[in-house]
Amino acid sequence: MAATSDGNEFPVRRVFCIGRNYAAHAREMGRDPDREPPFFFTKWAETVVPTGSVIAYPPETGNFHYEAELVVAIGSGGRNIAAADAERHIYGYATGLDMTRRDLQLEAREKGRPWDTGKNVEQSSPLGLIHPASEVGHLSTGRIELTVNGTVKQEADLADLIWSVPDVIAYVSRFYRLEPGDLIYTGTPAGVGAVVEGDQIIVSVAGLSDCVVTIGAPLA
Repeated sequence: MAATSDGNEFPVRRVFCIGRNYAAHAREMGRDPDREPPFFFTKWAETVVPTGSVIAYPPETGNFHYEAELVVAIGSGGRNIAAADAERHIYGYATGLDMTRRDLQLEAREKGRPWDTGKNVEQSSPLGLIHPASEVGHLSTGRIELTVNGTVKQEADLADLIWSVPDVIAYVSRFYRLEPGDLIYTGTPAGVGAVVEGDQIIVSVAGLSDCVVTIGAPLA
């Protein structure tokens, strides 16, 4: 369950995450953004935790990374949604994080294996308040920024997305019927990096409330 800016609840159904959707991040991950169509992976709904959470440093990693994201909350379902019609399926927008066991993700990538152990991690999808589109409009431009302990680590503009929000909705809906409650994490800018216990992460997107988390002690 996620919270909205108007005091309501948004039942989370599924989480879709778009990979390498900012050119500079694609390059820092060793990929050529000019040659790659969109792709996505999925995470369990229970990975979503609210802003203000203390999230445990997960086991089996020594390289736990932040990834700032604009998150789209789906309000009405559909399959094969046209990009031109995508906005009417959006309930609202939020700031979010796709926390990643980077060492496990890269190991899986090198071996041609799924990314689940690197990405589908407990408490790995922190989410700010969801602002209804009726309140904030539809976001296509505006600053996205991430700080760790007050130092800026990621910054970009939503206009830098390789695949826009309507394009992403259209693409995902070719493979799955989108349903109310689905969340789409739209990709992260360059500047991803590791955090340690005690670090505070703040994700800001122009027009939305922040997503704030603190890295807690490792799971016992």
